[in-house]
This record gives sequence, structure tokens and C-alpha cells, in this order.
Amino acid sequence: MLPIDPTAAAGSGEWQVGSVGGLTPSEATTDPALVDGSASTGGFGNVLTTEVGKLSQLQDQATTASQALADGTATDPTAVVMAVEKAQLAMQLAGQLRSRGVEAMTEIFHTQV
Repeated sequence: MLPIDPTAAAGSGEWQVGSVGGLTPSEATTDPALVDGSASTGGFGNVLTTEVGKLSQLQDQATTASQALADGTATDPTAVVMAVEKAQLAMQLAGQLRSRGVEAMTEIFHTQV
């Protein structure tokens, strides 16, 4: 995930996105793994599986933090709120990606050849 610094352009209404892992534009376009889409991770299916696993971890962390808050064993309530919000935003993003994917597939199926 790209780091976003909301304070970098305070007052201007613009957000700045940080750089991606030290790749220069020339490296990003000449790396065969990035050009053909098959990264060393095993392709799109493997990446999708990994990301769904991360989503599940976020949900589990939020559940654990919420239970700790309800039990009174949580030491930092703000960390609980952050965990729950992260999980909620990740789930909303996953839902939007699913919806967009379904829309794209529907559009492809309706395309006449």
C-alpha cells in the first residue's frame, strides 16, 4: 500500500502519495515480471488469495481487539478503534473491487464480436 501524507499539502486540498519501493519509472517498464503481469508470486490468483488472507487477518485482529475492549482488558481504546476501522475499510474496498469486477465481466459478456 502506498504511503499517503495528508499533512504534506495542508491547506491546498491535495494529497501526496509516496514513492513505491524504490522503483524508478525505467525499472518499472523494463522488468519482465511487471510488464507481462506474472510476478514471481505466481500470478493474479496467488495475489488475490494472499490479499484475501490479509483481509481475513484484519478481520480477526478487529474481532480480538473488540473482545478485549468488551472484556476490559484492552489497554489502548484508540488502537481498538483503529483496528476496527482498518478492517471496515478493507472490507469496503474488497466489496467495491468485487462489484467492479462483476460489472467488467458483465460488460465483456455483452460485447458483440
